[in-house]
Amino acid sequence: MGEQIFQRRRAELVNQIGAGDIVIVPTSPVKSRNGDVEYRFRPDSDFFYLTGFEEPQSVAVICPGRDQGEYVIFCREKDALREMWDGRRAGLEGAVCDYAAADAFPIEDIGDILPGMMEQREKVYTTVGRYPEFDAQVLGWLTKIKQDTRSGKHAPYELVDLSHLLHEQRLIKRKDEITLMRKAARMSAAGHARAMQVCQPGMYEYQVQAEMECEFRKAGSHYNAYPSIVAGGENACILHYTENNRVLQSGDLLLIDAGAEYEYYAADISRTFPVNGKFSAEQKALYQIVLAAQNAAIEKCSVGHGWDEPHKAAIEVISQGLLDEKLLRGTLEEVLETESYTRFYMHRTGHWLGMDVHDVGDYQVDETWRELEPGMVFTVEPGIYVAPGEGIDARWNNIGIRIEDNVLVKKDGVEVLTEAAPKEIDQIEALMAG
Repeated sequence: MGEQIFQRRRAELVNQIGAGDIVIVPTSPVKSRNGDVEYRFRPDSDFFYLTGFEEPQSVAVICPGRDQGEYVIFCREKDALREMWDGRRAGLEGAVCDYAAADAFPIEDIGDILPGMMEQREKVYTTVGRYPEFDAQVLGWLTKIKQDTRSGKHAPYELVDLSHLLHEQRLIKRKDEITLMRKAARMSAAGHARAMQVCQPGMYEYQVQAEMECEFRKAGSHYNAYPSIVAGGENACILHYTENNRVLQSGDLLLIDAGAEYEYYAADISRTFPVNGKFSAEQKALYQIVLAAQNAAIEKCSVGHGWDEPHKAAIEVISQGLLDEKLLRGTLEEVLETESYTRFYMHRTGHWLGMDVHDVGDYQVDETWRELEPGMVFTVEPGIYVAPGEGIDARWNNIGIRIEDNVLVKKDGVEVLTEAAPKEIDQIEALMAG
């Protein structure tokens, strides 16, 4: 993405705050995995959204009206020895030249410089509660300024959580973001198709995972959007199963929930298919119910519908289908009122999608489900999960099905970004037979 995109985002945020306020956004801390091994660093999504800066130990400051320029980065300095071991750094000059900062200062000097920038400001906007150690630093700086008020310093009178303003901004995806999300969706769909092609009884779940994620990498994704769920048989009834270490058995279904991340934007796809390439009668019956529920939900994803409407549509179809197959008893009205369907369908039908796989943005406004607007992107993922239990005919046991797609709301309808991943029964069986 070009620097003008990040400049536009910062300008949009500045338009929402006061001219006398200040925004302070830290990136993620580096985390230890074990011993002297660290997890691969990924910048904080809010920080990257505003800066495009990918290095750790960095803090972005936006200070409207500052004489020397309103956008400042605190970051690591160039260090030839450390760069030989750990990789290249932008340094202070790079932060200015390559990332359009008006000024850049060493991160070690933040405690000496930033409090002076906070003086005379009315409000401090920051990511309150996300990084407790950084919160403590900010509070320490505020306390120090307050203690010096008799020498003429003016302390900000309010500390404000930045999340609401910035997350509402991130909720509506712009053209450049949608382009990246389409690409993440395409490479993820290709990975799911590859999983169907290679799957056969006797493989381990992780072997199918490796084939799928290889497609992600070949297409340009450096890492997954989240840990892949590759769940065969009874494991498909565990919603967040990630062990992925069981042998796949003929006659079982394989549920895969996985997505690639591309340029910090996530895809999130779930597909369910038979390990041996052919759905049984029971598997086919429940699969058709979930697919019909997803189609009903997607019909409610256009402009003007409330966030809760796709979920309600999916629940009705699933409840009626479970009644038809005698997995539930009573009338549709009774099932919906008592929520007895939650024995087999216990999660929501979707979530926001963007830089985070469970992306930011409120689902309700003034305690009312918000209306869908152009530029919103979210998942639609109904499912049915039949774990063995009292009153369950054994022929349904261990059938776990989820079908998940990524939907973009447009002015004139919806776009299913992940439609290239096969989900019709005949498509799946033909691909696996091929």
